[in-house]
Amino acid sequence: MSAREPQEMAQVATATGAKKVHRAWDKVVLSGFLAGAYIAFGSLVAITVSSGLDPATWGTLPTLVMGAAFTLGLVLVLVAGSDLATGNMMLVPLSAMRGRIGLGDVVQNLTLVLLGNLLGALFVAYFLAVQTGVIGGQLAEAGTSGALTHERLAQIAEGKGLEHSAWQTFLRGLGCNWLVCLAVWMSLAATSVTGKVVAVFFPVMAFVAMGFDHVVANMFFLPAAIFAGVPGIDWGVAVTNWLLAGVGNLVGAVVFVATSYWYLFLKDAPEQAPEGAAEPAERA
Repeated sequence: MSAREPQEMAQVATATGAKKVHRAWDKVVLSGFLAGAYIAFGSLVAITVSSGLDPATWGTLPTLVMGAAFTLGLVLVLVAGSDLATGNMMLVPLSAMRGRIGLGDVVQNLTLVLLGNLLGALFVAYFLAVQTGVIGGQLAEAGTSGALTHERLAQIAEGKGLEHSAWQTFLRGLGCNWLVCLAVWMSLAATSVTGKVVAVFFPVMAFVAMGFDHVVANMFFLPAAIFAGVPGIDWGVAVTNWLLAGVGNLVGAVVFVATSYWYLFLKDAPEQAPEGAAEPAERA
């Protein structure tokens, strides 16, 4: 497996961030829709494989199983190709720090991508999670798969929407996207699909296992809970969580990944165009 050095990865990330803003708005939204759906698929499979694992018996193992399954989402984003807001929160500002694009480009791109992510996540939550019966309703017969997935979704949604303070949710968002952006960053070192998958797996598994908050994943979890009739979860709870987690995600991406690596590898470096610069990272 060939690999790039960190200095080369920084140049690739910069070129990719610039390329992401130089597209028609409808393509950005569609790409965001796909990424939102992919993260929702990862979230849905994470619920199904961790359902029925009673913490009284299994302890924290369900969160590890959930984290391993959730990695499907970012693998689809990176390999199939789409725009995920949390990854763009690192790539696009990094390109702006390098002077390739302006602040307005950053704001416009992140706004359009977040809109697309939300639409994709809502589509999967309503049609493919709840309407299919994969997530059962409140009246699902006890012991059935529908009842187990409903119970697991309720646990997740209540934890994210009701049990944490605003400060905790912000910090969980920060920690989440520090790890997610490290996964995207490390994937730039690889030029093979296998290398990308390996780079993504451990950081993404870790943030899920620790219970951190990913704004796009929460665009699936909380609406799915609303559609499935989980008590106490409403749109006010969802929007509040998205705002707090989203700001945390942005800080984690910009401060702890983009700015750090800009300072280390780009601040005093001449502009370069490494071979294949746009190829691996344009999928992030």
